[in-house]
Amino acid sequence: MDPEAARTARESLDLAFHMSNILDTGLDRHTLSILIALCDLGLNPEALAAVVKELRREPSPSSTIPTAPS
Repeated sequence: MDPEAARTARESLDLAFHMSNILDTGLDRHTLSILIALCDLGLNPEALAAVVKELRREPSPSSTIPTAPS
């Protein structure tokens, strides 16, 4: 990627991340960049949003693993 394209991509991600923070999405910069890349590949943004919402509803794996009594 040429330097100008890299700069434009970085500025676009910065803007999207700023908007994400204003909207209080809770997405970090890395996750947001992955979601944007998936949209660029043609995945449906609404479907991705539904997946993110569903994953946030599920308990974390560490909270569902029973622990042995001590």
